[in-house]
Amino acid sequence: MASTTFGIPRSLNSLSSPVDLIQHIPRLRRYARALVRDAARADDLVQDTLERALAKLDLWRPGSDLRAWLFTLMHNLFVNQLRASGGHTLCELDEANDVAVSGGQTEALVVRDIQAALAQLPAEQREVMLLVGLEQFAYADAARILGVPQGTVMSRLSRARERMRELLEGHQATKLQVVK
Repeated sequence: MASTTFGIPRSLNSLSSPVDLIQHIPRLRRYARALVRDAARADDLVQDTLERALAKLDLWRPGSDLRAWLFTLMHNLFVNQLRASGGHTLCELDEANDVAVSGGQTEALVVRDIQAALAQLPAEQREVMLLVGLEQFAYADAARILGVPQGTVMSRLSRARERMRELLEGHQATKLQVVK
């Protein structure tokens, strides 16, 4: 077992501070929630990701993108969970429509429509859309995270964007009704 300093593995000392890992938790949670569409399972996935990161910290190359490495670990754990569940999604469909949005009802309905459209994308397209669109990863970084060529990321993203357009244009936005 690796020696520790104040309970922190020595390999973790190569990071400037434990905050380097902690600062990525909100983005990991957001990505996990988008992948599994369930808050409790997302938190479990983040915890599993951080446990795996700490256990395999010696595999991380100092100077490389820690965030991309963490997202790669999360993606691999998610794929393993999908395989273990027989490829089925890990949540109830109704849970995908849960929206926690501050602001007006119209914005909440738009967010719900976008979430519903994202939920209809194939997993490969949804992952790319989330990594590039939501998490702002470059194509090359998204390709490394997903373990696919950069051209594959670009084509999946193009198909995902086109499908989102079709779904959102073909879907009349939910109208608010004035009740007196």
